[in-house]
Amino acid sequence: MTLTTAKRFTIEEYHRLIDLEMLQTDERTELIEGEIIKMVAKGKPHAVCCRNLIRELSKLVGDRATLQCQDPITLSNYSEPEPDLAIARNRDDNYLANHPTPEDILLVIEIADSSLEYDREIKLGLYAKSGITDYWIFNLIENQLEVYRQPYQKSQSNKFDYRQKQIFLPNETVILPGLADAILELAKVFPNPQLIINN
Repeated sequence: MTLTTAKRFTIEEYHRLIDLEMLQTDERTELIEGEIIKMVAKGKPHAVCCRNLIRELSKLVGDRATLQCQDPITLSNYSEPEPDLAIARNRDDNYLANHPTPEDILLVIEIADSSLEYDREIKLGLYAKSGITDYWIFNLIENQLEVYRQPYQKSQSNKFDYRQKQIFLPNETVILPGLADAILELAKVFPNPQLIINN
């Protein structure tokens, strides 16, 4: 019996497939540990939360850092996720030479509804392994912000996690990492179903 292993793509190979239009252009994908992963479709609450975050973070961050939305960050030769949002240090070339790497990143944000388990398990471990110091999940199922800090490797294991996990509710505020005076009001971010007007 012959055992087969799945092909692991490098970032260079992944970019080549994109350039050759060998991936479907109407589907968003990302490279995770060498696998090309199709990203799940976004529902209305996810889209609303993302728009709210862009508006609020743009005001708070201003020109002090670089805010990106659903754009790649390079974590290793085999992983280039596209988190919902990321805040990176400003760079003179505005990241024209290469995408932000863990050393550039102040904060990674994922917005999770149907992707919650994936964002908590696969993405969380990937970001921790890469040394991303601050990772947030806007959990739309439980209507809370999960804040993860201080990545570490578990003893006697090759798995990675975060030492600190903190929960913030929609009526609370949270400080943006690396921008101590930037306070995000979560009530302005979480979708409010009470605002839906029935015709």
